[in-house]
Amino acid sequence: MVDAAKAPHCVFVTGMSGAGKSQALHAFEDLGYYVIDNLPSVLIPDLLRVAEDAPLLSGRLCLGVDVRSGGGVQAAVSEIGRLKAHGAQVEVIFFDCDDNELLKRFSTARRPHPLAAESDDLLRCVALERERLAEIRSLAGICIDTTSLSVHELRHLLVEHIAASDQPLKMRTRLVSFGFKYGVPIDADLVFDLRFLPNPYFVEHLKHGTGLDTEVASFVMTQPPAVRLLEDLTQLLGWLLPAYAREGKPRLTVAIGCTGGRHRSVAFSERLALALRAALGHAQDIAVRHRERERWSDKAPLHGLV
Repeated sequence: MVDAAKAPHCVFVTGMSGAGKSQALHAFEDLGYYVIDNLPSVLIPDLLRVAEDAPLLSGRLCLGVDVRSGGGVQAAVSEIGRLKAHGAQVEVIFFDCDDNELLKRFSTARRPHPLAAESDDLLRCVALERERLAEIRSLAGICIDTTSLSVHELRHLLVEHIAASDQPLKMRTRLVSFGFKYGVPIDADLVFDLRFLPNPYFVEHLKHGTGLDTEVASFVMTQPPAVRLLEDLTQLLGWLLPAYAREGKPRLTVAIGCTGGRHRSVAFSERLALALRAALGHAQDIAVRHRERERWSDKAPLHGLV
């Protein structure tokens, strides 16, 4: 029996084939849910029992259910009813679409309908599927008609729906310090160049240190241009990060570079992370990574300007 107090928030995503269920499952995965598609219905109780003690599954769980599901849709309906009866957090989202639009989508995708083995008439397959999904549709707390929705609009609807729940969304933001002479991080969404700031490399007692050293960080961050940039980027990112999160972006990489990724970018990234955490609190997950850290060893010679 499922312990309702330990059971994860479980979302059942179902609906007509071609109505956008697969896109929705991708969106839920990006938004932090553990997603399983087409799990045989008879295994749902076992999965939820495992989820009670498994950290990976203990937060949010999303299960895709359709006419292919082992045990049939009726078995899924029974499990949903049983879970609700035991007080588990269960939500059903149904994706629907106009029949003509479904025919067009299958024709464009050139993929067989899941019920094609029962009929070679696509319209008949759609009618059969709609009939078999009628009961689970009646359990849905929200029905989304995707007839005129783009993928982006569908994602936006899901983000708004999840954000309105008791479990607010968090976007993972990484501040990555790097050296331009080693290349810009390939996964960077935003890039800021700090090479206009005075360089500690030219200060003899600082050149072999790093931006994590108090003296180096103080040298970098007390410069008026650095103070101004910190204020401006804190304000800019303090507005941008929540905006990206509302649009459903699961992660954002902000790359902050200097020549070698040892002094200026390191000190600034650390200070910016503190400022953003103070400004945004727990609303955002902010981490710092120093890409060139392995190059900082005193045994490694400093080539060029760092």
